[in-house]
Amino acid sequence: MHVHAHPDDESSKGAASTAMYVAQGVDVHVATCTGGERGSILNPKMDRPGILENIHEIRRQEMERARDILGISQDWLGFVDSGWPEGDPKPPLPEGCFGLVDVEVGAEPLVRLIREFRPHVLTTYDENGGYPHPDHIMCHKISVEAFHAAGDPERYPDAGEPWQPLKLYYQHGHSRPKAVALHEAMLAHGLESPWAERLKDWEERPDWDARVTTKVPCSDYFGVRDQALLAHATQIDPDGWFFSIPREVQAETWPTEDFELVVSHVASTTPEDDLFAGITDPA
Repeated sequence: MHVHAHPDDESSKGAASTAMYVAQGVDVHVATCTGGERGSILNPKMDRPGILENIHEIRRQEMERARDILGISQDWLGFVDSGWPEGDPKPPLPEGCFGLVDVEVGAEPLVRLIREFRPHVLTTYDENGGYPHPDHIMCHKISVEAFHAAGDPERYPDAGEPWQPLKLYYQHGHSRPKAVALHEAMLAHGLESPWAERLKDWEERPDWDARVTTKVPCSDYFGVRDQALLAHATQIDPDGWFFSIPREVQAETWPTEDFELVVSHVASTTPEDDLFAGITDPA
């Protein structure tokens, strides 16, 4: 089970490994915390009348298409998008949004879903949310809470029969070493790198990069990932920077999706190349 903040996150973070596991027969479920109601239109081609006014319903339809492409099942946890606060100082978050929810209250529907779906592995974002969007940070908080609470019969007693997932991972999809490798590969092929400007202000964090424990080879499914991304037409510009890096260059340079093993109730030696490493009994 992957826990994500908004529709499109399931396609921009870990989607190739998701598609690979689905192809192997793994039942993969996505829990989407919010409906993306306060999301912006990031694809200029979709910035037209009627889109922003109906963004909630349109993003639900985009999620349905991405879900079908990836071959996953999916549930909405039902919280309201906080939006991205802009300004200096940043304004307070809107009342009733996901970023302001009490953690125990926010975890309850996720505990219920974990106990119903009974996953062996749970993935979510790190303590910084991957990037500091209030919904991503809250997604991290409720995921960690739910992971530990789902197996405890004294916690959330009305949320179903207890079930303890065996492993908890944080996603590490956007790292500086990966960006550097892709940047250098683009230059080596005589191509313009979309990372040139971004890398100038990206601080090196060896301690952070060292947290990656698990690299899952999944480059054969980068095409499925891209199709799932493109299904989120309001969020993904097909002419944007991400698609300027040829898929062959990505596969040759960085053929894995990367994770950090945070909690394991099974014996598994790191580094790993499989989220299910150490889980020997699928029952």
